[in-house]
Amino acid sequence: MNMKADVTRRTLLDVQDLHTVFEKDGNEVHAVNQVSFDVKEGEILAIVGESGSGKSITAMSLLRLIPSPPGRIVGGRVLFNDQDLLDLDDEQIRRLRGRDIAMIFQEPMTSLNPSLRIGRQLAEPLRVHGSVPKEKVRERCLELLRQVRLGDPEKRLDAYPHELSGGMRQRVMIAMGLACLPKLLIADEPTTALDVTVQAQILELLRDLVRANNSSMMLITHDLGVVARYADRINVMYAGRIVERGTAEEIFHHPKHPYTLGLMESMPRLDQAPGSRLTPIPGQPPDLSDPPPGCPFHPRCRFAEARCRSERPPLEQITDNHWKACWVDTDAKR
Repeated sequence: MNMKADVTRRTLLDVQDLHTVFEKDGNEVHAVNQVSFDVKEGEILAIVGESGSGKSITAMSLLRLIPSPPGRIVGGRVLFNDQDLLDLDDEQIRRLRGRDIAMIFQEPMTSLNPSLRIGRQLAEPLRVHGSVPKEKVRERCLELLRQVRLGDPEKRLDAYPHELSGGMRQRVMIAMGLACLPKLLIADEPTTALDVTVQAQILELLRDLVRANNSSMMLITHDLGVVARYADRINVMYAGRIVERGTAEEIFHHPKHPYTLGLMESMPRLDQAPGSRLTPIPGQPPDLSDPPPGCPFHPRCRFAEARCRSERPPLEQITDNHWKACWVDTDAKR
């Protein structure tokens, strides 16, 4: 984990006030609500939050993968290399997906076609984008499987997805994501269905491959512990908004938002005293079709004040590398 934000890195992706809504029973659900962030060249940015916080919808909005209806992007800009992806037509955005920005989806068993061999699926992005000559496609596929450390690549190319373990399928998905050497890799919960040992292997692999290819990565997860070792910067999302963002050092050593504190207190730590208990966050995330007034986290917040129940706090800078959306001084309250 890098301990300081490198402000000298060029901005690769600049998301400004992204706003995505879904129609539900006649109501608008603001799944991504005025979200702004950037990704620098060569860095790993983590987006963290509970299920339903808007992490995956943010990622899918960037690539214009939101199903319409019921979803639609109603505002904002997504600047990738200074080009607004929301202004591209369907053909232009298709050419960009997989070549310049690639995405690893949550569950490889549902993302891979069960009726097609691994080799054919792995070759598809290479053929679509013309990344390598036709006669060298299989050679490139074998090279990719070796890169992701999948044993016996010749045999794996001719296998079907159900013949591979979960960890193997995830490595295939990583190979597909990296096939065209994208500038930005979006990894959406890449270790959700894997055991702890394989999780660590996959995350180490992703980090090493991103660095080797001089790429950037957005790592989407619900687990703060997963990103502690790998992220340069972290965005914490709740109810469709970013509630805290900063360097990994700032977030882990000086968390300021009560939600971030709650996530950390509910996470096992090696430095916990023997016999100590984890502290879960009470309640449930809000229904975004009928969100509470004020700060959306206030019904679950142990520090909530009267102002929190009526006024929504903006995301404000508190140090050079740290922002929070909270009215309360949590340091004084703890």
